[in-house]
Amino acid sequence: MKKLGLGILGSGKGSNCRAILEHISAGKLPAEARLIVSDVFEAGILDIAREFRVPNVYLPPGKFRTRLEPNVEMELVRLLREAEVELVVLAGFMRVLKEPMLAAFPRRIINIHPSLLPKFPGVESWKQALEAGEKIAGCSVHYVDAGIDSGEIIAQRNVPVLPGDTPESLHARIQIAERALYPEIIAQFCEA
Repeated sequence: MKKLGLGILGSGKGSNCRAILEHISAGKLPAEARLIVSDVFEAGILDIAREFRVPNVYLPPGKFRTRLEPNVEMELVRLLREAEVELVVLAGFMRVLKEPMLAAFPRRIINIHPSLLPKFPGVESWKQALEAGEKIAGCSVHYVDAGIDSGEIIAQRNVPVLPGDTPESLHARIQIAERALYPEIIAQFCEA
């Protein structure tokens, strides 16, 4: 059976990336990580890529804070196509993708977000959930569009907010749910 070619994009520690690579290594996910890309030079996700011997690259993002410069995004498209990536997986990638990527990979870019979208898009959504007095938080996997965490929702997992939760304790439990949900959803793309 042909394995689904993944391109994983991340800006941080890479805990979701590690979960995906561990599922692949254990034979639980019929996919192959073909390229891992980070817009942060010393991001932990690049260390994880090297640990799992996955080709990886640091892509300097350019002058914008929330998105890639157009020429950089075109280079990202080129790198992913060259690596024969079929599904682009955002794992803590902190930039909004625009037309070059969206046009190159229509309905083939997914993201995981630590809230029950459409509630609390953007950064530190677990803090927003706590501040709003939510009883249930969680995570969502969604298709990526040109907005911030606004694409069509594929799946969600609930995480109860417990009495005495701090932002850190709630976020830690949401991350556990993310690391279980994301590989499951990627597996559905492998079967498609």
